[in-house]
Amino acid sequence: MIPLQNLMPGWLAFLGLLLAGEQQPMPIETQLTFEAKGHTLNNNQVFSPDDRWIVYDTRNVDTGLGQTRSVELFDVSTGKTSLIYQTPNQTEYGPGAGAVTFSPNEAKVLFLHGLRNADARYPYAMSRRTGVLVDVEQPQIPHFLDARCLTPPFVPGALRGGTHAHQWSGDGQRISFTYNDEVMERLSQTNPAVKDLRTVGVLSPAHPVKVHNPNNADCFDGEWFATVITQVTEQPKLGSDEIERAFDETWIGQDGYRKADGSWQKRAIAFQGNVRNQANQIVTEVFVVDLPDDLTRAKPGQPLEGTATTRPNPPAGVTQRRITFTEHGIEGPRHWLRSLPDGSRIGFLAKDADGLIQIFGVSPNGGPIRQLTHQPFSIQTTFNFSPDGKQVAYTADNSIFLTDLTSGKYHRLTPRSVDEQRPINAVVWSNKGDKIVYNRYVSSTAGRYLQLFQLTGF
Repeated sequence: MIPLQNLMPGWLAFLGLLLAGEQQPMPIETQLTFEAKGHTLNNNQVFSPDDRWIVYDTRNVDTGLGQTRSVELFDVSTGKTSLIYQTPNQTEYGPGAGAVTFSPNEAKVLFLHGLRNADARYPYAMSRRTGVLVDVEQPQIPHFLDARCLTPPFVPGALRGGTHAHQWSGDGQRISFTYNDEVMERLSQTNPAVKDLRTVGVLSPAHPVKVHNPNNADCFDGEWFATVITQVTEQPKLGSDEIERAFDETWIGQDGYRKADGSWQKRAIAFQGNVRNQANQIVTEVFVVDLPDDLTRAKPGQPLEGTATTRPNPPAGVTQRRITFTEHGIEGPRHWLRSLPDGSRIGFLAKDADGLIQIFGVSPNGGPIRQLTHQPFSIQTTFNFSPDGKQVAYTADNSIFLTDLTSGKYHRLTPRSVDEQRPINAVVWSNKGDKIVYNRYVSSTAGRYLQLFQLTGF
């Protein structure tokens, strides 16, 4: 029998819980920001390590990164906002900045930054952006992490394109990103057999990277070592595990995961990869790359930095494998894979037997897929597991929901909203697990803007 509260929308669900004799706490929803500008949260890692600050960029639409100038902090204790970084010489063409995250162990934020020479001819683009770190105590001082070298001789540890959607590893010692290569993009304009294929890479603090003739625009030094870690190809064999695109990744576990042989893999990333089935249809599946500690060593004959006609290569010791083999693959709204804190399961969205978008999970070792949510409506946003790994938060039916991962029971935390006011983007936990933040559009006399909202007491 379906519990009474699962059949009721909005706050009536809580009345149903009381009638059923369950003491479900009444969540408190609070609007945090009110200024006439956007307040866009990243899909994860928006709280400072002590949960004092929430970081966001001032986009008002998801596609507006190239026109977004500011990264700001919201102080949870005082309710005040403050500027931490603003792009220089911002125009409609760039540079642009945003998609910002907090380090898990330091008061430092990381975000993508368009190239500083952005103009009408070379505007902000997927292959023209980089990762920038700013210390909260030293606002407006950018540290450019990934070096960029666009002309031969290319340099190991430097990239030739743009990084995006940066995510910190659990220990804060590595940063993953998605990547587009400008050298391959330019080559594709004259060679139809070549494509700029999105892939995944990692930044590590192995050593700074110096490039030849840095000009602070298309070519510049980086404070960390950057490398691509996934293998992609323009023409994947039909029905094989070869992929033509790697994207929307997650670090596995706070400290890795236990492999099938009982050994511990300290660093690994799960990502979405596009394969071609026997009917030549694209299917998105879950892949895993196990990483060595040292990402600076190249495989023989496969330079990390690539060549003038080939893309960058994964380092020695990186192994890539497919762990889901499904008929339809990942389906639903754009989302990033997520891992339980202990690394035992990777979460993704797909359709259930009724055609509804639900959260599913699979071991990083592969094997059976388990359905984690079972509500009678589709999930609408990316999702996040709680810091203790016991619950998952997401938006469905225009409300914030939680599902208990042990029992499978779900409950609605906010009333059902009209479409124009529903929670959007990510649903993100605080590090202590006592708060959830998300975005809603709010209309006022000044206009309609994305604001920050918070849930407590759930």
